[in-house]
Amino acid sequence: MNILFVSHRFPYPPTRGDKIRSFNMVRHLHAQGHKVTVASLARSGDEAQEARGIEAYCEKFICVRVRESVQKLRMVGCLAGRVPSSMGYFYAPQLKQRIEQELAQKSYDLIIVFSSSAAQYVENVRHIPKILDFCDMDSQKWLAYAKFKRFPLNLGYWLEGQKLQAEEKRLARRFDLCSCATGFEVETLENYGTGVATGVFPNGVDSTFFQPASEGFRKHHISFVGRMDYYPNEAAVIFFAREVLPQLRDRYPDVTFTIIGAEPPRVVQDLAQLPGVTVTGTVDDVRRYILESEVMVAPLAIARGTQNKILEGMALGVPVISSALAARGVDAIPGEHLLTATTAEDYVKQVSRLFDDPVARERMALAGRERVLSHHNWDRAMRMFDALIDRCMTQGAKAA
Repeated sequence: MNILFVSHRFPYPPTRGDKIRSFNMVRHLHAQGHKVTVASLARSGDEAQEARGIEAYCEKFICVRVRESVQKLRMVGCLAGRVPSSMGYFYAPQLKQRIEQELAQKSYDLIIVFSSSAAQYVENVRHIPKILDFCDMDSQKWLAYAKFKRFPLNLGYWLEGQKLQAEEKRLARRFDLCSCATGFEVETLENYGTGVATGVFPNGVDSTFFQPASEGFRKHHISFVGRMDYYPNEAAVIFFAREVLPQLRDRYPDVTFTIIGAEPPRVVQDLAQLPGVTVTGTVDDVRRYILESEVMVAPLAIARGTQNKILEGMALGVPVISSALAARGVDAIPGEHLLTATTAEDYVKQVSRLFDDPVARERMALAGRERVLSHHNWDRAMRMFDALIDRCMTQGAKAA
């Protein structure tokens, strides 16, 4: 088939959660023999140059260069209207024009859109079957932010969440099938009552790249990994460093905590002043840092969709202690494949459990990796993706 793939961020290189998912979708479609055209944005010359790496995984790509300053102005311009600011941020009239030209010049069998923010580019196309992969219902993330921010920021996040939720409902109705990465995200979508067909396929992890180490870990060492310019990650490490770690130090004076991730803001950098805390910033390879850990934590109070960091830790054979919210996005059984916690006291209890019982730690490490191999491998995820494509095409044939 000729497939047009539109995404809000260019799906190469696959260096962050959303780009990992979109890249694997494109790569799989290409491997299946489909002729894929990828269309998206780049915000810098470096990003546009890096994007060229997608050439090996598609027939053609359209990369429109935009200026970050202009995109932020578009975002601000949406504040007073009905259009969500995130839609303005990811919109460029040049990309809209290029996509329309592409559709006019070439016959496409299917359009796949990754993320609601990119749906605006093809929402009015009616003669081609279309799939919208929301991945996560982003509106719910903004609404969750509103509960953690002070006035007047909380009002701004609430308003953006409400606007985006309305837009998600509207856009879903303009597609033949909508998918998400987890069952609870699909439940949110179905509760919108749009009547659109829905489906799920999970995120995977490269278990060959993320392999357990033969060497041992550092005793009483804990890690967290994730982009630090992302508020839920910022809030998570502040909570753990300030609320959990002091209690752990009372029991284990040598305990250490490493925060791994790009673009840490000043409030996160300042955590390095606390006893036992290290803030790395950008690293070349997160695997080495995670593998040094006796335990990996994901204490996210705001979590939607799949947290790839959890999957990667499990794949590396490092036991993961996650918030109950973040654990919803992983197809695993709490207590068997990973541990969950909510309060600071919960985290202290669960970390101590693994520190004090090497047998339990090893059992959790093995069980976590086995679960990733069986339930979060890309081959399985892409078979589910293929089934959704078949379903969409069959529905389109019936409608025609």
